[in-house]
Amino acid sequence: MSLPSSLIRNQQKNFLRLLTRLRPHIRADRSLPARIQSLLAQNRSYGARDRRLYRELLYTAIRYWPWIEPKLDKKPEVALRSVAWLAAETPATHEFRAAIIDGMPPLPATIAARAECLRAEGAPLPLWFRLHGPTLFSPPQLEAVLSRAPIWLRLQTPDPQPVFDEFAEHGWKWRRTAVLPGAIEVLADTDLTKSRSYQDGLIEIQDLGSQLILESIGIDPGSRWLDACAGAGGKTLQLAALTGPRGHVDAHDIRADALRELRARSTRAGLKNIAVLNAVDGKTYDGVLVDAPCSGSGTWRRAPHLKWSTQPEHVEKAAQAQLDLLNTLASRVRPGGRLVYATCSLSRRENEDVISTFLAAHHEFAPALFTRTFSAQPNGACLTFLPALHDTDGFFVASLRRIG
Repeated sequence: MSLPSSLIRNQQKNFLRLLTRLRPHIRADRSLPARIQSLLAQNRSYGARDRRLYRELLYTAIRYWPWIEPKLDKKPEVALRSVAWLAAETPATHEFRAAIIDGMPPLPATIAARAECLRAEGAPLPLWFRLHGPTLFSPPQLEAVLSRAPIWLRLQTPDPQPVFDEFAEHGWKWRRTAVLPGAIEVLADTDLTKSRSYQDGLIEIQDLGSQLILESIGIDPGSRWLDACAGAGGKTLQLAALTGPRGHVDAHDIRADALRELRARSTRAGLKNIAVLNAVDGKTYDGVLVDAPCSGSGTWRRAPHLKWSTQPEHVEKAAQAQLDLLNTLASRVRPGGRLVYATCSLSRRENEDVISTFLAAHHEFAPALFTRTFSAQPNGACLTFLPALHDTDGFFVASLRRIG
C-alpha cells in the first residue's frame, strides 16, 4: 500500500528544511553526523522510519554535494528529485523514491552516466585530492566510494550458529564472504548493538577492510603486542583473538573515553589477554601496531561529510603526526619484531610517503613480507585495500621488521 500523497509532500518539505539547516555546516563541520543526529532528534514527530528516511536522504545529498548544492537556490524541486534518484533503495526510502522519481530511468551503474543524466559536471570528490589518490577518480573505485557503505561484522565465537539463529529470528539477511571466513555482511538496516549476539560478545562491528589489515601481516600465536593507538579497540580485540590465550596485547590511547569503551568491549568479548595502559613504558614487544589517526579519506563512503571538511593542510598535519608516532614507537619493537603501520586514509602523503621517510631515517627496519594480500597489490612494505576490491572502506597497511 503506497503512502498518501499528502504525506509524501510533507516528507519533501521536511527534507528540504533539514538540508537547508545543514547547508552552512557541510563544508566545515567534521562532526556533522552528530549534528544530523541532534537535528533529527529535535523533532519529536519523526518516527524511527522518518529518521531513517531523512538520514539516508541527507547523506546522499552530502555524498553528491557538488551536484546538489547548485540546484538548491534556483530549483529546489530539482535538487530534491536528484537526491531521491541517487539515494539507495531501502525499506525507508522505497515509497518516497517511487513517488518522486517516477519517469526517471533506473540509476546507472557508472558515475559518468549519472552525471550526464543530471547534467552535472565532474566527480563529486574534492579535486585537490586527485594528487593524493588519483585511483579514486576512476571506475570502479569512483563508483564504490560514492556508494552506500555496507555493514560488516567479525565473528568472535567458534560457534556462529547462535548468531545466525538470532538473525533468522529477526528476519535479517546476511552473507558470508570467501575473502575471510569470520566476516559477515549484514544486509538489513538495523541497530546491531541491541542484538543478543552483540551484547554477548559473539560479534563485533568491524569493516572487512579493517579486518584484512591484521590478517594480511600474519600474527604469531603466543606473541606479545602493543596496540599504541587503540582507540575504542576494534583491532585490539581482533589482535588479542589472533595472538590467542598464550599471547598478550597492551593497549594504549591518549583518549580516556575511547579506553573506557575498549575495556567494556574486551569484557563483553571475554578476552583475558588485553591490558589497557594509561602510558606506554619502556618495554619492547614482538609487534607494535600503530593504527594512526588520519584524515579519514578511506572512510568517505561511510562518512561523506569528511570529503568537504577535509583540506590539504589537514593531510599534511596528519602526516607529520603519523611520522612522529612511528619515530617514537620504533624503539618499542624488539630485534626481529614487527612494526605495523595502518591508516584509513587513501592519501599517498599519509601512507607511502610516511613509510619511505621513516625507512630513510631508520635503517634498523626493513619491509616484511605479507602473509596474504587478499588480491591487493603490494608495493614494497605497503598494501592498500581500495573500496571496490571487496566492497569495503579504504585502508592502508605497511609491514616492517626490525633487523638491527
